[in-house]
Amino acid sequence: MSAAPRSPGRRRLLAAGSLTLAFSMAPAWAQKDTKGKLPGSLEKEPMLDAWIRIDAANRITVCTGKAELGQGIKTALLQVAAEELQVAPARLLLVTADTALTPDEGYTAGSHSMQDSGTALRHACAQARETLAGLAAQRFQAAPAALTLRDAGFEAPGGQRATFGELLAGRQLHLRADPAVAPRAAASHTLAGKSLARVDIPAKLTGGPAYVQDLRLPGMAHGRVVRPPSAAARLLALDSAGVERLPGVLKVVRDGRFLAVIADGEYRAVKAAAALARAARWELPAALPAAAAAAGNAALVASQPSEPDTILDRGVVAAGPMLRATYTRPFQLHGSIGPSCAVARLVDGKYTVWTHSQGVFPLRQALAELLGVDKDGIRCIHTEGSGCYGHNGADDVAADAALLARALPGRPVRVQWMREDEHAWEPVGPPMRCDVQGALGPDGRIAAWQYAVWSAPHNARPGKAGNLLAATHIEKPFTPPPAKPIPQPEGGGDRNAIPYYALPNARVVHHFQPQAALRTSAVRSLGAFCNVFAIESFMDELAASGRIDPVAFRLRHLADPRAVEVVRTAAARFGWDAWARPDPRHGRRGRGFAFARYKNLAAYCALALEVEVAPDTGWVRIVRAVAAADCGEVVNPDGVRNQIEGGIIQSASWTLLERVRFDERQVLTRDWGGYPILRFGQVPDRIEVHLLDRPGQPFLGTGEAAQGPAAGALANAIADACGLRLRELPLDRARVRSAR
Repeated sequence: MSAAPRSPGRRRLLAAGSLTLAFSMAPAWAQKDTKGKLPGSLEKEPMLDAWIRIDAANRITVCTGKAELGQGIKTALLQVAAEELQVAPARLLLVTADTALTPDEGYTAGSHSMQDSGTALRHACAQARETLAGLAAQRFQAAPAALTLRDAGFEAPGGQRATFGELLAGRQLHLRADPAVAPRAAASHTLAGKSLARVDIPAKLTGGPAYVQDLRLPGMAHGRVVRPPSAAARLLALDSAGVERLPGVLKVVRDGRFLAVIADGEYRAVKAAAALARAARWELPAALPAAAAAAGNAALVASQPSEPDTILDRGVVAAGPMLRATYTRPFQLHGSIGPSCAVARLVDGKYTVWTHSQGVFPLRQALAELLGVDKDGIRCIHTEGSGCYGHNGADDVAADAALLARALPGRPVRVQWMREDEHAWEPVGPPMRCDVQGALGPDGRIAAWQYAVWSAPHNARPGKAGNLLAATHIEKPFTPPPAKPIPQPEGGGDRNAIPYYALPNARVVHHFQPQAALRTSAVRSLGAFCNVFAIESFMDELAASGRIDPVAFRLRHLADPRAVEVVRTAAARFGWDAWARPDPRHGRRGRGFAFARYKNLAAYCALALEVEVAPDTGWVRIVRAVAAADCGEVVNPDGVRNQIEGGIIQSASWTLLERVRFDERQVLTRDWGGYPILRFGQVPDRIEVHLLDRPGQPFLGTGEAAQGPAAGALANAIADACGLRLRELPLDRARVRSAR
């Protein structure tokens, strides 16, 4: 955290030194024609020394623009780099997401870390190894094949040895990536494919300093922001004189509706913020569509205008008798266990911001606009946060901290949101509505499919100042940039709206809604959660209409052999064909199945669930979950299982419990009492994850693969248990009871 940023001058010096090296060490250093497309994020940052650096003491640093969010990416990337360099992972220092030190890989989002950064590191380290082998061959006048690579150095047949650092002679690998250099064959791997212990877990497990919330710097002050009661609230009056006289208060900051205090201790900041809140008088307009929300998710979504876009139009969807259903999702929070936090410091006109943002480079751009400075005057350092997976309050609190650091230059200022700040002000996942129509042909296959999805924006991440909460509250506010749909094939609200099944006659329309009642942005898996819930629920409804087994029905409509294998594996491991309904005396048992390929281009996931439902109380308990996943080559099996297991549990919480509530003036669900999440009693008794490893195949994003299938399988299992087809999320106790 204390490393100084490399200045442009240092970068120029590094480049100049490397040019000398390229001249003096040819042909080992000679550059080939590298005009072909580069793999992963190398296409955006093609220079090897952006990814790997080796100093004269043979210390090896590898860099990634991706951030550790709890998904275990640090461990997997260390394995990838160590495998190609043929060194122990402990020899490597991994630097993640630092605008002064790492490549710009945008956001850590969309399950792209292994696809983009893992692929880039694999190829960069492979080329570094090949280049170093060429230098060693020159030094020892030996064929590269005669050299032995051991412990970050090459040994010649005669016993001579040179470390990586000695071979580079203090210079760096300032070479352009060559797409022709192949990584090691999967059959020779000794680290990739093994469950290496997660490097980020020990401090978290033992209560050590693991998160930005734990960061303490010398001379640090503490800030608290007093938010308006609602987004539309207007500040009528403020008398801050009494607050300014409170013990420990260093400054009261007011800029338009942005109110904050800075104190010399955290508790003093909390007390001063409470006093400042009491000293403010607000007007609260009735600006929220509470009546539409009370009428249900479908009415809430219908209250906003939309822009239709046909994203699939295949064959002829003939008119005629069809099965119809509507599925919906409410506003939902990230529900991060640890409220957002950031630390910022302004020294000699330069800002440093420690942040758990998922995109430090886009955040830097937004902060530069907000503060009116050049982006080179801001360094953003990713520091893990205790909960994220999407665009929560991490970027907003970074803006708070930067504004307070500007008000108190020379001292670091820590801003810690409170629970009510997080629940009331973080960007939320938008409500969605999915209308589905389908019909079976005489052969029991789907002859017609029509699908329409309505959704507000799923991405308002920073890049512009207007995407930062504080920027919309200051005296001269920044306007949020116009919302735009995320294009296919990734999609936003229409992510996974196109079924992965072989449907000869299908039409899918995305109704993009530029505005929503609340501020919306990315929650893990974006629209895929609701779309897969809807598609997989409707697949079961169609199968039931034809009296066809749900698994067999899906297999009839899958053309991709990898998808077929995933479905067959999950069903077989669950014991689908042999399953018998248990004695109902203690509750009604049912089973459900679902499948999706995330974004139709990432990991495959199939899931079978068994649930127990108590209709009188509405209680739903997941007895067991059995998943099968294909994410291409698996680097860390335990890490992949962690992601699938976590996705199932998180999705179960969304599916059974979570909903943001508001009245006509403000958000009401400001604590865990108003916004319950899954408790231990509802966590599945047992989860099995079976991986279909594909050594040598491309990495496929895994982190969000289970969310949609878990929702679909859960709804299908509830329907099987007690004949209830619930289509409006969450499938909470009240809905289960009312549908008896």
